[in-house]
Formats: sequence, C-alpha cells, structure tokens
Amino acid sequence: MAPGERRTAVPGAVARSLAHAVPRSFWLDQPDAPEALPAFAGRTTADLTVVGGGFTGLWTALLAKERDSSRDVVLLEARTVGWAASGRNGGFCSASLTHGLANGLERFGAEMPALERLGEENLREIGQTIAKHDIDCDFSPTGELSVATAPWQLAGLDEYRDAARALGQDVEVLDAAGVRRELDSPLFVGGLRTAGGNALVEPGRLAWGLRRACLEAGVAIYEHTPVTSLTSAGAGGAGLELATPYGRVRAGQVVLGTGAFGPLLRRISNFVVPVWDYVLMTEPLSAAQLASLGWRDRRGASDMGNQFHYFRLTRDNRILWGGYDAVYFNGGGIRDEQAWRPATFAKLAAHFFATFPQLEGVSFTHAWGGVIDTCSRFCAFFGTARQGRLAYAAGYTGLGVGATRFGAQVMLDLLAGADTERTRLAMVRSKPVPFPPEPLRSAVIQLTRASLARADRNDGRRDVWLRLLDRLGLGYDS
Repeated sequence: MAPGERRTAVPGAVARSLAHAVPRSFWLDQPDAPEALPAFAGRTTADLTVVGGGFTGLWTALLAKERDSSRDVVLLEARTVGWAASGRNGGFCSASLTHGLANGLERFGAEMPALERLGEENLREIGQTIAKHDIDCDFSPTGELSVATAPWQLAGLDEYRDAARALGQDVEVLDAAGVRRELDSPLFVGGLRTAGGNALVEPGRLAWGLRRACLEAGVAIYEHTPVTSLTSAGAGGAGLELATPYGRVRAGQVVLGTGAFGPLLRRISNFVVPVWDYVLMTEPLSAAQLASLGWRDRRGASDMGNQFHYFRLTRDNRILWGGYDAVYFNGGGIRDEQAWRPATFAKLAAHFFATFPQLEGVSFTHAWGGVIDTCSRFCAFFGTARQGRLAYAAGYTGLGVGATRFGAQVMLDLLAGADTERTRLAMVRSKPVPFPPEPLRSAVIQLTRASLARADRNDGRRDVWLRLLDRLGLGYDS
C-alpha cells in the first residue's frame, strides 16, 4: 500500500498545509538571486557555442575554458541560467552515472567497475570545483538512505549489498529498527544505508555559482536568448550558425544541453520524453520537530516503491519531499502551466503526513514542478552530428546534478576527436531504444505508469506488460 493510502492526514489538514505554498522552486526563490544577463544582439563568432544554461551547458562551458583558456566560448540560454531542471530538482548530487547500481549492472555490467570509479572521481571533482570557486551551495557529502515501506521491497537487499560492496561501496542492510534509528517513520520496515556516493546540494545556488565561475573564466553568457535554428555556415560548411531573436552566432563547434526541451537536432527527440516531477518544501522545522525524526547523519533518502518519493533536509531544516507522481502529458508538449498541479501536491502532502505523522501541522511554503528528460535506459546518452562539429547529451532521467559534469567531459572529448577512457565506453558509444511516435508513444507511457502503480498496490507483482518490458531490457528502474 502506498504511504498516501494510509490516510492518516485528513483532506482538510492537507489543504491547510498547502494554503500558503507559492508555485515557485524554493531553490530559485531566493532574495540574492543574480540579475539576469542581457540577451544576445548582433553578430559574433565563437570557437564553441553552448546551447542551454543548465548544468550540462554550464559544466561544458567551464570545462572547455579549463582545457583551453584561449578558446572563445559563448553560452546561450533561452530564459535564465538554472531556470529549468537544474533549478527544480531535489539537490541529490549522485556519483552514479547509470541512474543507480541496479540499472547500471543490467545495462553495462562489464563496465560497471570503470563507471563506478569514474562516477566517484566526478563527484569528488565537483566538490573540488565548488571549493575552488567558493560556491555557497551547501555541498554536503552525506551518503544516502533507501527505505522500504512494504515487505515486498525487502527482497534482494542482501544481493544488492553484496554487488555494491564488490564495486567498493560501503553499504549496509538495515532492519526496521535500524532504519528507524536513521529516520523515524512508522511506515519503514527496512532499508539500505550507503556511506558515500551521494552529496546534497542547493541546486539553484550551484547553477548561479557555476555561472559566476564561467563569467570569471571568460565565457560570454547571454540569457533570454532562445536559439531558433541551427544551420551550416557558409558555402564550405566550415562551421555552424545559430539564429536567435536579435542576432546570429557563427560557431566552429556547438554543444546542445537543452534536456527535455525541443531539440535543435531532430534525432534527439526519438530518444527523449518529457516527464514532469513535482516537489514540496516545508517551512523550517522546530528543534522539537527535527528531534522527533531522529534524522541521523542527515542523509538524503528515498523509498523503494516503483512510484517512489525522495526527501531531504535543507541547511535551515526544511524537508524537501518530491517524486511519486511522475506525469507524462499526452503528446509530449511542455507548457508552463503544467508545473502547477494541485492534485499532485495534495497527494504528495497526504503521503508526507502518512510517512511522518509526528509532523502534523507543518505547512509547505513552496510547491513546484519541473520537466525531466527521460530515455528508455534511464541514464544519459551521447552523440555527435554535423560532421563532428556538434555534440549532445540527454536522457539523464533525474540524476543529472552530478552526471551532467561527466557528460560535459564526454562531449568535449567527442568534439576533440579524442580517444579516451570515456569515449571508449559502451555507455557512450550506444543509444537507448527509441520511443515510438505519437500517439503510440503516449499510449505506451500511460500503460507503463498504470502498471507500475498496480505493481505497488500488489506487493510488487509485475503484470504481463512490465514483464515484457523487462525481457526487452526496458524495465523501469527507480
């Protein structure tokens, strides 16, 4: 049974908890948010133009300048830096490049020792970059806690622990008493505690800090500058030309970091669908409320359902509570109004109070949604186009806070034509299974969502459709 179906919080209490929640990302709703930079106007040239001011684009621009400080780098962002997924996520900065160990072992088993090592190096270097540039984003290497809320979720935990330890992870299986010593909820029946592999971060401030680091390194950043087209430049095709509302940029090389939003390269849309994720943020907890949780070591946490929640503390002792109701809107369109979904917020609030009844009376200050670029293998894929002058990465499926930096390194390697450990990976050289065209795409996704919800209600038993996806290597991994 899903936590929200225990119904320990009455509808009136849920409604009151949401009465003053503003429809904005808490991470971006800060008084010291930087002023927007001017839009691009006129004409210019660049050695490298980066499209998209989220983590993918920011890391690419910064690393490009670190590799070659003389390179002219231009970054074009359609709205403001960090506005989309990079400023709307939970702030879990994971070492995993494969959307978790189980997904990685299933898809890239032989490469997992290398992928785990590269992921740990990537997370460590993120921390070093944050320290080097004095980015105040509360980067906290906490490890993580995975909790079971139903007995069926306990199956296979010992095997998971053994596989994780074989790859160097410090993982411990917890019984009900053990997990409740870490974080107290009457719903928790066991879980896993991982000592490393994850840090918590304030994603909006990380994006703003990377923006500042890019500017200091000499990157030219233009906000409110959507790219409307990308074509070959000149009769000889020596470069690429990007059109914007007020000007044009001619670039020797281009990186696309636009995530789920309409790609300038049509082939990417075959592999990516936009899935909406929704989040609540509480008011700061009192000392007594915090003590009632016993949140040992303040680890970021998630539950083990197919439809899962993720949750964490902030530096001022708020709880971020998100996930569960991942929504795909038929047709795949992305509209601003889809970020505000009261029915989902009410469902999340009910689940929150069912999980933590000791927090009855707590209010939510922020409620928001954001779109995730999801692919069928649930971790990033990469590629080049335009005779190797363009590189792209997409499909992070919600674990992009950390993995986007690795993706930036991959794209820069690909543009350089470099033979590196990264470019030799099967993960980099392969693509996910494409999604079918609409309207079949919507039908398949909605059928899968319904089947996952049904599995959660039926002790994890997967129906015929989910078993077929498993056999095809498309089984969902949370």
